[in-house]
Amino acid sequence: MFLTDIWYFGLRAAALKPGGMVRREMVGQPILFARSKSGQAFAFHDICPHRGVPLSAGKLFDKDDQVGGETITEPQVECPYHGWRFGIDGGCRKIPSLLDDQNVGIEKIRVPTYPVHEKNGVIWVYVPAPRKGPLVEEVAPNLPPPEIPGIGDDWQPRFRMKMNFNCHVDHAVIGLMDPAHVAFVHRQWWWRTEKSMYEKAKKFGPVDYGFSMLPHEPSSNSFAYRWIFGDRPTTEIRFRLPGIRTELIASKRASVLGLTCVTPITEKLTEISQLFYWDAPFLSVLTPLLRPFAKTFLAQDGDMVDLQQEGLKYDPRLMLINDTDVQAKWYFRLKDEYSAAREEGRAFVNPVKDATLRWRS
Repeated sequence: MFLTDIWYFGLRAAALKPGGMVRREMVGQPILFARSKSGQAFAFHDICPHRGVPLSAGKLFDKDDQVGGETITEPQVECPYHGWRFGIDGGCRKIPSLLDDQNVGIEKIRVPTYPVHEKNGVIWVYVPAPRKGPLVEEVAPNLPPPEIPGIGDDWQPRFRMKMNFNCHVDHAVIGLMDPAHVAFVHRQWWWRTEKSMYEKAKKFGPVDYGFSMLPHEPSSNSFAYRWIFGDRPTTEIRFRLPGIRTELIASKRASVLGLTCVTPITEKLTEISQLFYWDAPFLSVLTPLLRPFAKTFLAQDGDMVDLQQEGLKYDPRLMLINDTDVQAKWYFRLKDEYSAAREEGRAFVNPVKDATLRWRS
């Protein structure tokens, strides 16, 4: 149903406060994100292996906290049902009901953990295939976490937007990368009209686990770009599995990067998270204006997805055409190759080749 053994957008780093816990369902799995008072982020499978209660309903104790007359030496999560406690590595640290002469072998009991990586205000989480049982092993990522291209290590998001789409992740991904829908779904008198459609020709090439619309000058009808960036800005749009899209617009005056992460929650619910980074202070003044426009555009895509579900419930046979849907074809080929490479225990081979795609939009 979903790609596993791969890094997903977990949540914004600012949403996970020191000493706090956040429960998320994603990729069909319940995940507990937590942060120690010292700032270390970690993630558990949000189910206690004893009786199935969500650990997120319990408590997070930290180093030097006093619990039941003992001093905690590391961050630990306590289950609210029977007080079982688990360390950052998922290992069981204590079962309060046990007597001194009762040996249950708690050193073998563990909660599945998820590797996390925090950078540029994002917490990425590596989601393996579902694991069940109290004796699971830790999973080591088979690939490095995503890097956000074109920004410095110290850049933090200056604007965010989040919305749920009522659809499978595949429909959300290919809908957002679709270049032909803009003139219709996002038609506005002040931005895009039927008369503003032009022939486009863009060069594409492979990148790590995805593809790139190679750097190019924005279209002549993108007056907003010219106003913000001045003369001759360039744009590069990248897509990377499982659903990570970046759009970098750069000039001598300013650089802006939009990060869009498409994360499956369930089979019929997908979260869209958008973060924007920039290095020009004057752009921060526009943030109050940017929010309603960004919300409107994302809502337009969401409304179209809802409308699409009316047809999809009859399980129709769908089409992908050249050249406007080639990116969607690449997406499915990338997914197939990633899954095949994992199953066969071999290196991933990017199926995308250099190409020039043409369409009207």
